[in-house]
Amino acid sequence: MKYKRVLLKLSGEALMGKKSFGIDQERLAEYAHQVKEISEAGVQVAIVIGGGNIFRGIQAEEGGMDRVQGDYMGMLATVINSMALQSALESIGVKTRLLSAIKMEQICEPFIRRRAVRHLEKMRVVIFGAGTGNPYFTTDTAAALRAIEVEADVILKGTRVDGIYTADPEKDSKATKYETITFDEVYKKGLEVMDMTAFTLCNENKLPIIVFDMNTNGNLKKLITGEPIGTLVEF
Repeated sequence: MKYKRVLLKLSGEALMGKKSFGIDQERLAEYAHQVKEISEAGVQVAIVIGGGNIFRGIQAEEGGMDRVQGDYMGMLATVINSMALQSALESIGVKTRLLSAIKMEQICEPFIRRRAVRHLEKMRVVIFGAGTGNPYFTTDTAAALRAIEVEADVILKGTRVDGIYTADPEKDSKATKYETITFDEVYKKGLEVMDMTAFTLCNENKLPIIVFDMNTNGNLKKLITGEPIGTLVEF
């Protein structure tokens, strides 16, 4: 395997599948099986999921809600998604641990870095919920932070497109895909890979990012074996 320990970042919107809101059980099961594949292959897997399929703090602010309150509500949405993924994984025999940045003793463990690393070493899939536990930070930033803390080899950003393009491929038919791109090039071209705080964290800590299509079954397994899936952001 090319990678020993990875952090998989999934968007909450991806869990909607064909629905307009909430969680699509078929999509959830697909993701769980892909994670099981790489875990059984010997890869230590950590996961961060967004909450946009349930609630987005920044949209709440636009509607007049207090931004901090909205962000905390968004963090709780990520815990709901994390619990759903944990359930889907455990139903197919994958041992998991859900660690939250906000204390919720009845449903998940508090995030403690050494404990998280120990779970990974024991080949448990670790899901990090509630973002960073702080308002004004996205789940992209949470993914970058946790990946650095547990010394992951790479962040795998699962999206609905198969990499980074010169423009939005859903809007521009002439957009071309990058196989690899450097952090400096992303800055100069103004491409959107992750939010700037998360992206800068990865750059400063020399943590590569791979953007790939998570909705194509088998892509995750191919990626961790070294096949050129998606776009690699390197140094």
